[in-house]
Amino acid sequence: MGLYLIGIGGTGAKCVEAVAKLAAIGLFTEEPIKVLFVDADETNGNLARARTSIGTYKRTYDLMPTGDKTHCGWMKSKIESFDHWSPFAQEKELRTFFNYNTIKQNQPTLANLFDVLYTKEEREANLDVGFRGRPAIGAAVMSQVDLDRLEQEPWGSLIEEIQGDTGSGKEPKIFLCGSIFGGTGASGLPTIARLIDNKLKRIKVRDRVQTGCLFVLPYFGFAPTPGDNPDGVYARSEQFLLNTEAALRYYVTQGQEIFDRVYLLGNQNLSRVNFSIGKDSQRNDPHFLELYAALAARNFWRDSSTAKGSVILMTRQQSGTISWDDIPDKAEVQPELVNATRFAFTWLAEIAPELEEAKKEKNARFQRLAPWMMEFYQTGSKSGGTKPDFSDVDQQEAIGIINNWCEDYLGWLYSLHQCEGDNIALFQADAFPPNKKLAGNELPNLIVGDSRDKGKKSRDTVKKLKDGLKATPPGGTIGLAKSVYMASRI
Repeated sequence: MGLYLIGIGGTGAKCVEAVAKLAAIGLFTEEPIKVLFVDADETNGNLARARTSIGTYKRTYDLMPTGDKTHCGWMKSKIESFDHWSPFAQEKELRTFFNYNTIKQNQPTLANLFDVLYTKEEREANLDVGFRGRPAIGAAVMSQVDLDRLEQEPWGSLIEEIQGDTGSGKEPKIFLCGSIFGGTGASGLPTIARLIDNKLKRIKVRDRVQTGCLFVLPYFGFAPTPGDNPDGVYARSEQFLLNTEAALRYYVTQGQEIFDRVYLLGNQNLSRVNFSIGKDSQRNDPHFLELYAALAARNFWRDSSTAKGSVILMTRQQSGTISWDDIPDKAEVQPELVNATRFAFTWLAEIAPELEEAKKEKNARFQRLAPWMMEFYQTGSKSGGTKPDFSDVDQQEAIGIINNWCEDYLGWLYSLHQCEGDNIALFQADAFPPNKKLAGNELPNLIVGDSRDKGKKSRDTVKKLKDGLKATPPGGTIGLAKSVYMASRI
């Protein structure tokens, strides 16, 4: 049972990024997760970061030997990407997209209607930055997508793979995610969903495919920069609730037949983000709500219920606070989040620095510097052994790849804890700020609400963890990483 994950707009890309984080730490299975991004703004900063994060994931995943993906839980899910699709070919103004000048000449009445529906600024706005927070613009553009054929790439490959899954007896699931308060998500979610629904019916596999959707309600806001044109065409956070209401009304009246399950997720407190019209400057920090978005995708993927049209809401015990008791499936999710965080922290605080220092040392000092290294590597003074040589290029490259993944994961987790107006009480995130040297002695203090007694916490040291490291096939850097990952579990 594969999961087809479609992130629509900037928020959808951030949700996909969060899914990649949870997949990396073992909260999905070895079944592949196949990702597609949909956005008119091809240079959107949120999209770029999600692409980078998935690239980091795939490079780390590829280090694991075939057939050894589930041994420690880390990196057991394969992520495949169809990359990105935009509704635009070349024309990126509303008027040129609809051949406005031709319509005005040949069908003046229709042109007059167009003038009523869209202002001059909207008709002439450059849409290479996306739909500028205007669902009406997005809906007009998306309405021109060929809903019947859906054969252009990457859609052709995606549909073909879904059809192949059903033909082999699998029951694939499609999960769409995006905001419904901006331009791209609000217009793209229902249109893309109907597009897929129609195509699956045409090829007679719709009854073997479940389709779910995450509607992300407002959770951030911004004010335009001083001096901006009040009539300018860009997203306005004061319109978010109005856009949301309209999108939800559409779902109630027309969208229920499309989705087998819908998730609604928002936040009363709107985090402030920097205003951006689009492109690379639209790069919002990760938000704790995106962790819940990934958990929604996980819930949809794991739940075998076939009750069509159900709506799932998420709540928390206390407004303004997120604790472990607010995490769905806490008994399964918390241990994996804790384990991965302790691993990434230990690796960056202690393992990576000692590996870097070992590169500078003579072979005679190698074992004295870090005796645990001898479990996984041989030095240049020995040859013909079964352990990889520490100085081999592939071993050093693997160290860099794992470093990058740990930095990416901890950076994402740190940002989740920085949401203005909300107390995220999961980890002591101040122990792992980005681009700062980490202190290994903080390892036993990372978890908020840690219920272990003082004795157990006092014995929870990096030294004890390193002393207990044992080599597992294939040895070398990946064997070391697996061993540290398993030793980090409490």
